Amino acid sequence: MDNRNHGRCSLPRLAVGAAVLLLAVSLAATPAASHAGHDDTGLHSNYLVIVRKPYAYDTNLYKNVSSWHASLVASVCDMAKEALERDPSSVSRLIYSYRNVVNGFAARLTPEEVEEMSKNDWFIRADPEKTYQLQTTHTPQLLGLMGGARRGGVWNTSNMGEGIIIGILDDGIYAGHPSFDGAGMKPPPAKWSGRCDFNKTVCNNKLIGARSYFESAKWKWKGLRDPVLPINEGQHGTHTSSTAAGSFVPGANVSGYAVGTAGGMAPRAHIAFYQVCYVEKGCDRDDILAAVDDALEDGVDILSLSLGDEQAGDFSDDPVSLGGYSAAMHGVLVSAAGGNTGPGPSTVVNEAPWVITVGAGTTDRRFVATVKLGSGVSLDGESLSEPKDFGAEMRPLVHDVGDGMCTTESVLRAMNVTGKIIICDAGGDVSVAKAKLVLRSGAAGMIVIAPQVYGSVIVPRPHVLPTVQMPFMIGQKIKAYIRSTPSPTANFIFKGTVFKAKSPVAAPFSSRGPNRRSRGILKPDIIGPGVNILAGVPKIEDLALGAEEVMPKFDIKSGTSMAAPHISGVAALIKNAHPTWSPAAIKSAMMTTADYTDNLRKPITDVDGAPATYYAIGAGYVNARKAIDPGLVYNLSSLDYIPYLCGLGYKDQKVNSIIHPGPAVECAKMPKVDQKDLNYPSITAVLDMEPYEVSINRSATNVGAATSTYAVEVDVPATLAVEVNPAKLEFRALNEVLNYTVTVKTASGKAPASTIEGQLKWVSGKKYVVRSPILVCAGTGGKSAASMGAAPA
Repeated sequence: MDNRNHGRCSLPRLAVGAAVLLLAVSLAATPAASHAGHDDTGLHSNYLVIVRKPYAYDTNLYKNVSSWHASLVASVCDMAKEALERDPSSVSRLIYSYRNVVNGFAARLTPEEVEEMSKNDWFIRADPEKTYQLQTTHTPQLLGLMGGARRGGVWNTSNMGEGIIIGILDDGIYAGHPSFDGAGMKPPPAKWSGRCDFNKTVCNNKLIGARSYFESAKWKWKGLRDPVLPINEGQHGTHTSSTAAGSFVPGANVSGYAVGTAGGMAPRAHIAFYQVCYVEKGCDRDDILAAVDDALEDGVDILSLSLGDEQAGDFSDDPVSLGGYSAAMHGVLVSAAGGNTGPGPSTVVNEAPWVITVGAGTTDRRFVATVKLGSGVSLDGESLSEPKDFGAEMRPLVHDVGDGMCTTESVLRAMNVTGKIIICDAGGDVSVAKAKLVLRSGAAGMIVIAPQVYGSVIVPRPHVLPTVQMPFMIGQKIKAYIRSTPSPTANFIFKGTVFKAKSPVAAPFSSRGPNRRSRGILKPDIIGPGVNILAGVPKIEDLALGAEEVMPKFDIKSGTSMAAPHISGVAALIKNAHPTWSPAAIKSAMMTTADYTDNLRKPITDVDGAPATYYAIGAGYVNARKAIDPGLVYNLSSLDYIPYLCGLGYKDQKVNSIIHPGPAVECAKMPKVDQKDLNYPSITAVLDMEPYEVSINRSATNVGAATSTYAVEVDVPATLAVEVNPAKLEFRALNEVLNYTVTVKTASGKAPASTIEGQLKWVSGKKYVVRSPILVCAGTGGKSAASMGAAPA
């Protein structure tokens, strides 16, 4: 990606003679250049312009692709009528010229200029600007990273990710945080060619790269100043970076909770940071593409993207999909957050099969606080707001008589809540803001009831007064107690950090499938720790400190944004242990070894206590210890996705936009692959036509013992009949590939009434269990299972 600043509609600053020649040739050769003069002072907007492929430029005339793209912009820009004083946006027309992620460029254009461009044979389309959003200690032990070789500690077998470079796209980084201390770190590998815009005292062998991408966002967000350095006062980027690859920091805690040594998933991996998002503004599509473009050439091994868009179009329009495919071509795995708009169906984002889509689950750590009622009943919630001495006396307990949500200070004062504990429903404002209002009203403490949709899951935050956050159903018990007595009382008992709680549970906010853009591919792929995650931050938002108190450098946050860097870090460990593995192989290793039961050996549950569906957890909860040695993998190269895209019904132009800079293809001249037959670690069958039977093909690659035999085990309900042929896979060498077919049909011979779930396992002795979830769903009629999913025009 070339980022150049072009005054008015000017060309890049080449030699004068060359520039004159370029202009003369472009004006003569491009029909649009001969149009009648138009008003360049109209409304300019950012557009992503896609160029037809194959469409080569003359390397004798153009220094590079950037100069060619600049000439295309100049061909529709009437420089003679450019009025710089009246149109400040004309200062920079060519924003980005892309090399890897897409065949095209980003530019400032008027609708009239876009219309002129559309008359050229090189033009495919111009997409208007779009904004994406961020999907916003103990986990190394939880995921089996710690421990010696005998105990199976992954850090021991992967050298903590040493030499692996994780690229993070986020909203800024606090480079001076102790999680980014480079002491004891080796220099980055020789392939690293990126840059760090901080000075040498800030950049080190841990944080090896840091850059800002702002050229597109600045036009949309008036008043947003060029950050110069990739710093902001938000928490997100620092938190995700330290989660993926933070160095060890002893004594990490938040308000005295979760005390311990903090460390990222891959504490010896290097971090390359790319700022593409801005607090309360989002992440501009064209800046995201530019950052991925550079990251791939910089030499990253893993890309971690905690951003997405629920309204994204097909794979050819989405920067995560486009960048993810280019990354796959470079051997780079993309770990992408699955979204935070659950638990509704079809809310998952970043659904492309060449990225690993990550949902969120809980950990086994809780910050327990008990509400003791005057009736003698004790009810547990969670808190990060323990005072030094709350006392043992029972206090009057009241419920907000206004809207119930504690949002009106005048109502609270009229209630005379001084010295009392008040219970507040969810809604109206965030609880930390309510706490300030309640404190001003004189209350001694606050009970916050979580939304019903959150079930048993609590996302605690520090508050300015003693606060206990309660699950919805427990909150109803407290309300019932208030109604049962004329003088209700309560007290808080703070119990601190407690481990070995039931986990994981699917996070209520974690977005769910099915996959809207490719129904035959199960998404999310996997879930990871994403609830109440302790990691580095510049400061804790909304935390009131005493005169001599020091701002903590760690905070607890929740979201699929927190889960994705966990998977990125685990991927870095696998990459270190298996440097030749493809992104698909690394992804397969995590998916086929994921846990589908909790720490009580029961099926992972959703927030309502019922077993979580595959649409909530994908293949299950990441198990790093098993993923480092999976036995078998389902491998794919970037080329293997092309027949799949053709099978989805994508037109040649869109396929070629996605696979750029690979050679152009014509779907009509190549075999198509049904979604079900993409060599994916999960299996999805759409039974929508008689006889309601489908055969699915898979190829397994042996990465375990050279000589090994795997026997199949199938676990499905009686409503399904599943046959696997052959029933045994007998390998004689490492990297040997064996094929098998799975035939799925309904036992009744009729269409399934609803979604059916099962699983297939390849078992070799007591060491290897390679599991694939089986998802069977009814079709909508009129289409074969092969064609279900998006079929872009």
